[in-house]
Amino acid sequence: MPTPERLESFIAAVEGGAHAKAIEDYYTEDATMRENQAEPRRGRGTLVAQETAVLERTESVVSTCVRPVLVNGDHVAIHWIFEFTFKGGSRMRMEEIAWQRWEGDRIAEEQFFYDPAQRKPG
Repeated sequence: MPTPERLESFIAAVEGGAHAKAIEDYYTEDATMRENQAEPRRGRGTLVAQETAVLERTESVVSTCVRPVLVNGDHVAIHWIFEFTFKGGSRMRMEEIAWQRWEGDRIAEEQFFYDPAQRKPG
């Protein structure tokens, strides 16, 4: 179960734009991450590589945690809004719920729930 301080530190890292670093610092080595009902990606190294690849296509990402954050033991639900500006000028706004299972002070499993129609840059 994450401490309130650890959870706030994670949220601050993401809101501060340290997306790949947050995975390195807050996820277990064998963590999984999945989009809606897709097959999960496995392993912290894979998750960092995927996040880095996404970030390389962007000029900027503004990440906002919409409060409250819900915590029940080892489970955490975070409502995020991500505003992407891609190289070339297109933009995309994604709103999602991240459902996490923590092991101690690290995230072991994360699943994102969102409307896939949002993924079309405008």
